[in-house]
Amino acid sequence: MQTKPVNQKAWFLVLPVFLLVAFSALIPLMTVMNYSVQDTFGNNQFFWVGLEWFEDILQSERFHDAFLRQILFSALILAIEVPLGIAVALCMPTRRFWTAVVLVLMALPLLIPWNVVGTIWQVFGRVDIGLLGKALYSLGVDYNYTQDPLSAWITVVVMDVWHWTSLVALLCYAGLQSIPDAYYQAARIDGASRWAVFRHIQLPKMKRVLLIAVLLRFMDSFMIYTEPFVVTGGGPGNSTTFLSIDLVKMAIGQFDLGKAAAMSILYFLTILLLSWVFYTVMTSGEGNGRATRRRGRADA
Repeated sequence: MQTKPVNQKAWFLVLPVFLLVAFSALIPLMTVMNYSVQDTFGNNQFFWVGLEWFEDILQSERFHDAFLRQILFSALILAIEVPLGIAVALCMPTRRFWTAVVLVLMALPLLIPWNVVGTIWQVFGRVDIGLLGKALYSLGVDYNYTQDPLSAWITVVVMDVWHWTSLVALLCYAGLQSIPDAYYQAARIDGASRWAVFRHIQLPKMKRVLLIAVLLRFMDSFMIYTEPFVVTGGGPGNSTTFLSIDLVKMAIGQFDLGKAAAMSILYFLTILLLSWVFYTVMTSGEGNGRATRRRGRADA
């Protein structure tokens, strides 16, 4: 059977966009790489140092501590937001009117700018005027995110969960709506339980949207800066100083451009590597499934 040739002319329409994006991303990357192997004392004078900055960063306890805090934060975010988003998506109504209302309400936190989210929670958690802080204080709870590291961590995590769980829920809801009714009818005929329907029908069909949700939330949580900086400023002490905050302090606060450039490259490579690991693990079973289906069709 002859296959119809595919017209590739459409690529010429998006080629200018690709070139523009590549150009706008390539120049900053080249600048950062240039700074990462040199040192400067101002007046546009640079001195070659090779890989010295990379060695200093990799051997620095400051970088290790910030990296561990970042890993812990991203792990907590994924462990909370992904199951919670799935649960919210399963509980969302299917009637058209209420579905539209719920979708609008779910999308509201996503429309708030990051700095405004930080300001909201900064005021919300204050013990003197904040609704949350004052309520906890009146109940006898020792809560003060400006002085207690645990309170600061809880505030930052809860703030991120409030801000971004809607994204996971909306993606999962879209995946659920794409499941044909024939699957549910077959499950009802077989007498499948609610858990069996979720495990064998809904969860496998949501695998692709969950992959997108996990990758988006991991990359965003690993690069988080504005919200915790506005709320805690990286404190108390360095308890909420994540990699992004530490990088900005190094580049702007200390004006150590060479070391900051080296750290930003390591930061980028870490995100790229971990995202690849997530993608590989979550898609590892798809290749075996396709091969099994091909063998089944061949045997038939």
